[in-house]
Amino acid sequence: MKVAFVHEYLNQFGGAERLLQVLCAMFPNAPIFTLLYDENATGGVFAGRDIRTSFLQKVPFAKKHHRLFPLLMPVAVEQFDFSDFDLVLSVSASFAKGIITKPGTKHICYCLTPPRFLWDESQQFIKSISYPAILKKIIPPFMTYLRIWDKEASFRVDQFWTISGFINERIEKYYGRKAEAIIYPPVNVAKFHIFAQTGDYFFMAGRLVSYKRFDLAIRAFNELKLPLKIAGDGPEADRLKKMAGKNVEFLGLVSDEKLAELYAGAKACIFPQEEDFGIVPLESMASGRPVIAYRGGGAVETIVEGKTGVFFDKQNEESLAAAVKNFKTDNFDPAVCRSRAKEFDIPVFKEKILNILNS
Repeated sequence: MKVAFVHEYLNQFGGAERLLQVLCAMFPNAPIFTLLYDENATGGVFAGRDIRTSFLQKVPFAKKHHRLFPLLMPVAVEQFDFSDFDLVLSVSASFAKGIITKPGTKHICYCLTPPRFLWDESQQFIKSISYPAILKKIIPPFMTYLRIWDKEASFRVDQFWTISGFINERIEKYYGRKAEAIIYPPVNVAKFHIFAQTGDYFFMAGRLVSYKRFDLAIRAFNELKLPLKIAGDGPEADRLKKMAGKNVEFLGLVSDEKLAELYAGAKACIFPQEEDFGIVPLESMASGRPVIAYRGGGAVETIVEGKTGVFFDKQNEESLAAAVKNFKTDNFDPAVCRSRAKEFDIPVFKEKILNILNS
């Protein structure tokens, strides 16, 4: 069986790219079709692979500013030729699902999410674009075109897989379909370990962007006067640092080894955002540490309340602060936390994929 992968753009290395990395290990000869590829930005992880890019690869500034070219992406992804393949697996959060395959080629879309900038966050997306006001007024008709294209593209998929029940509900709402399988993304449990003793700090990790609600946690910990360490970088870094008290420490980007130490040494991991899935809680649990999380999104599918973490119900600093005040480290067994993370380990992920493909 000849297999190919499709990925929107390989110009960063985050959760979607880590997932693709695991899939590539399962099918080492499968080429990767992608709109854009930047070897340096992906840390060389895909160096040596057969990577086939679209015409956008040659467009000036596209690799670093791909969000400026959404109207070209449907055209670009439709030009890929999959005539030689039996199975195409697209890892999609926007345009990859729109590939065109012949009747003899099966297309499975592992849907990370229907594109938020087109659907439930479209108004917010337009407001956030740093375009002159006159240009913002002409954006809505183009958004409508892309929504129509995206809905039509969903009909080209033979089978949907998705990363959580939370995203399955969005697929049903916007595409009128249900995923044939919910396959949770893998966490590399072997990279993390349990410490015999923990420190006195709480911990957060991730890209410093607005929807991850680092601001909410910082305000809560400013009030609590408790130590909070934050690993990661992003466009919100300067704003967040200005609002943080002396008890909040920004560590920037850290190595994988340092990240594992930070997880294992924390009292708990703070997770105030609503994520489509959320790998951070599982990395914390793999380190034997519980999670204090907002009750929403994928976190409710991975955290076992009272066993591997606790939830707060309102996405504000008062609700989070109350959860932190009531949190007791001794109520959580590190071995139980790590055991839960093992249910999402890489071998489990691979087995589920192969079982579905062979069924």
